[in-house]
Amino acid sequence: MLRAAILLEAWQDIEVLQHATWLGPLFVVAANHLACLHLGAKNIPRERRRARNRSDRLLACLDAIHDAALGGLKEHDRLVLAKNQLERRLRGRRASSRLPDLVELVLSRPLVSTGMIQERLKVTKQGALNLVGELGLREMTGRGRFRAWGIV
Repeated sequence: MLRAAILLEAWQDIEVLQHATWLGPLFVVAANHLACLHLGAKNIPRERRRARNRSDRLLACLDAIHDAALGGLKEHDRLVLAKNQLERRLRGRRASSRLPDLVELVLSRPLVSTGMIQERLKVTKQGALNLVGELGLREMTGRGRFRAWGIV
């Protein structure tokens, strides 16, 4: 990550592409990490990220990486806790129950809709609503139609 921070600093210092400065982070850091690094960089004041001193900018970049890593660990812990709580509700169910599949679907997506549940689990609309009711998922949209559920 230090190498990535130094490469990004060099990209911005040399100004390889003056009109496409946004390409630097894409080349330096893999596309899978940009969203979490952006969230970490939001916690660092702009004055630190744009400081005149190179070492201050590098330290700000490393602090952003550190904040992003801490945020990722918190999210991981939240999902593990949610999975444990949802798995408690699966005890005593039949082997043919669709609830374990719904738990995996809910953990893999931020929001699930009735249509998604129907398509993935091959159940009817009413069956999907019954499964959601049994799991006790939180309704996120606040609407009567086109509802979506998620884990909080």
